[in-house]
Amino acid sequence: MKNKIKILITMLVAMAVVLGAFALFSVLSDDNEPVSDIPSGQGSGSNHSSQGATSAAPDFVVYDADGNQVRLSDFAGKPVVVNFWASWCPPCKSEMPEFEAKYLELGDEVAFLMVNMTDNSRETVQTASDYIAAQGYTFPVYYDTAGSAATLYSVYSIPATYFIDAQGNLVANASGAIDSDTLQKGIDMITG
Repeated sequence: MKNKIKILITMLVAMAVVLGAFALFSVLSDDNEPVSDIPSGQGSGSNHSSQGATSAAPDFVVYDADGNQVRLSDFAGKPVVVNFWASWCPPCKSEMPEFEAKYLELGDEVAFLMVNMTDNSRETVQTASDYIAAQGYTFPVYYDTAGSAATLYSVYSIPATYFIDAQGNLVANASGAIDSDTLQKGIDMITG
């Protein structure tokens, strides 16, 4: 009889822990779900976040090629497109011409932050800079040398793109390579 009571108590405690963990997860994830859906472009193969609300975009620090500190908040009052990428990533490289074209078209109206995932092993400032120069891209490139921006935005795979409106709200994001139509849809969501 005592064994049955111990088993019953153990099961109740385990159930309480599981329910408590689920409740905590639900509360925390509701506060951190940042973005709304970007309708996918034709055949882009992208995964897009599908939430219904916006939230304040977390500020982060990255560095320019000269080692100067740059913050997301430096672009306050302007819509911002943040793209996390690396030169060794084929999907990242495939979407770069789209970003270059939009930067040339909208660079005065929309800030483009092309954030390189600089781990100083597989990717260095030098390898990333050499790639950008070889391709002739003119958009601004910043380096996440500490990985803090990627961590803050929960970037676990690249490319990853975030769309932030002029009020600093994280409006939408896309995981994976995006095409021109999807990039434009995201920009429309932060400029419209």
